[in-house]
Amino acid sequence: MAVHQAEQVAAGLAALGADTELVKLTTAGDRWMGDLAALGGKGAFVKEIDAALLSGDADLAVHCLKDIPGDIPIPQGLAFAAYLPREDVHDAVISRSGLALADLPAGAVVGTSSVRRRAQLQLRHPHLDIQPLRGNVNSRLARLDEGHFDALIAAVSGLHRVGQQHRITETLTVEEMCPPIGAGIIALQCRADDAELLTLAAQLDDGRTRRHAAAERAMLHALQGHCNSPIAGLATDAPGGRIQLRGTVFSADGSQWLDAQDWGVAEDPDALGFFIGSNLLRQGARRLIDAIPH
Repeated sequence: MAVHQAEQVAAGLAALGADTELVKLTTAGDRWMGDLAALGGKGAFVKEIDAALLSGDADLAVHCLKDIPGDIPIPQGLAFAAYLPREDVHDAVISRSGLALADLPAGAVVGTSSVRRRAQLQLRHPHLDIQPLRGNVNSRLARLDEGHFDALIAAVSGLHRVGQQHRITETLTVEEMCPPIGAGIIALQCRADDAELLTLAAQLDDGRTRRHAAAERAMLHALQGHCNSPIAGLATDAPGGRIQLRGTVFSADGSQWLDAQDWGVAEDPDALGFFIGSNLLRQGARRLIDAIPH
């Protein structure tokens, strides 16, 4: 999937007259099949790529925005160059039996290593047995087909990128499964002093996606959540040139949750994000976040 995303960006740059070379890096997060917290969280997917940018071994990084930590600033010397138009933010169910989640029998084993998904599944479908499942989309589908799981949860956008969208049994609404911060957004990152590349990549930037990303990540930064924090949120356009942002923080088992929603002007998405984050903190989000080991 990462290669597909990089090739998509390369094609966009080629259309602008730029020559590109694909530099493939396997990160610690890709290699590790255990709990991401043991590697320092989602940063395990980006640290080696950050280092390649800073050393000059690569000039442009292609990231899933949801994999970039929100509790710490991006490394000094790097900058977001562009955000591609946002793709589908929904999560999907793929089940061997073809049954939807609500119709799966009690004790059916559903695979996901996302704490956000686990919390919401346990909240809405307590009859299911949620078990960890990591790896790329194809390896997870293989584990499903081998009979280790009755169903798994995957991002709709990711399934489309690897041509497996036909496997979808059920697409969950954002009310049923609120997406992660940055869902469906591919972000381009480069060195902050590379003016030529910043200018070039800016031609691929989608203003609406940039605003939504800014609001969501400001909320995440305000909450200072770690990789084991079940935090979800989604920014969307609203009438009158405004942005709407909904944020939710869950306990690990989904038995408790806090929710906040408000609107802000499109010109200052960060203010809206920090406002929602502060609202959740006032409700007690710090207690839920700190109760989960990391």
